[in-house]
Amino acid sequence: MDERTAFRSTTQHMLKESKTYASQTLMGGLSGFESPIGLDRRDRIRALRTGDIGFVHSWDINTSVDGPGTRMTVFMSGCPLRCQYCQNPDTWKMRDGKPVYLEAMVKKVERYADLFKATGGGITFSGGESMMQPAFVSRVFHEAKAMGVHTCLDTSGFLNRNYTDEMIDDIDLCLLDVKSGDPDTYERVTGGILQPTIDFGQRLAARGKKIWIRFVLVPGLTDDEENVDKVARICLTFGDAVEHIDVLPFHQLGRPKWHELRIPYPLEDQKGPSKVCKDRVREQFESYGFRVY
Repeated sequence: MDERTAFRSTTQHMLKESKTYASQTLMGGLSGFESPIGLDRRDRIRALRTGDIGFVHSWDINTSVDGPGTRMTVFMSGCPLRCQYCQNPDTWKMRDGKPVYLEAMVKKVERYADLFKATGGGITFSGGESMMQPAFVSRVFHEAKAMGVHTCLDTSGFLNRNYTDEMIDDIDLCLLDVKSGDPDTYERVTGGILQPTIDFGQRLAARGKKIWIRFVLVPGLTDDEENVDKVARICLTFGDAVEHIDVLPFHQLGRPKWHELRIPYPLEDQKGPSKVCKDRVREQFESYGFRVY
C-alpha cells in the first residue's frame, strides 16, 4: 500500500454524498469538508508531510478580493510571523485548524470549476501562512491546474525555502506581501527577516509567474518615505512579473480578535493613514513605473 494512504487507525472518509451536502450554499467556515477521524499524532504528522491532509482555518467564496474573478479562498492554519497589524491572529497556530483530506479539498475545487472558468476566477490559498503546508497546497494546485482552474498563492514569501521550483510551476499568480523595504522595520513589523521575501519574489519572476504586490500602510510604522522607496526598489528586482501594487491602508477590523484571544494588541490606538499619506505613498510607487491601486 502507498505509504501516503496507509493510515493505521482509520479509513479515509470522502465527501458525503447527501442532499444536505449537495444543497450547501456558498459560505465560510469548513462546511462541506470531511476531516480525518481517529488519526493519532504520528499519523497526522506523516499525512501533513505528504500533503494527504492540511490544517485549514476556514474557506469562503469571494469576488475580486484574493485574485481575479470569483474565487474560493482557503485560509490555512499556522504562521511563523507575528505582524503587528495581523487581521487573523486566530490562524497563527496550526493545531487550531481542522485537518482536511486532500481528496475533500480537490473535490470542492472540482465542484466550483465551471464557475471559476466562467468568471476567470479560481482557488487562492491564504492564511495564516499557506507556505507552512507546502505539500498539501502544492498538490491541490497541481490538481486544480489539471482541471484548468487558475491558482493563486497569498503569502509573505518568508518560507521561501519550503517551496521547490516544481511547486512554483503550479502557481499562476502570487499575492506577495512586501511588508517593509527596510530590514529593521520588517523585523519590527513581523518579528522575521526580509530577505526570504525578496528571494521568493525573484524565484517567481524567474519562472514566469505573475505577482500582485501588497503593502500595508501603517502611519508611524511602514509609512516612512525611505522605507516605501526601498519597497519599490525591491519590486523592481521582480521585473515585468509585477502587474500592480496594492497599497492597503491600515484599519482596526482585526482588533476584536486580538481581544478575544487575550493577546496584547500593539496597535490598540493606531489610526489609519490620512488621504495625504495614502496619496504620497501611491505617487512614490508610481514614480518607479508601477501601476498602483
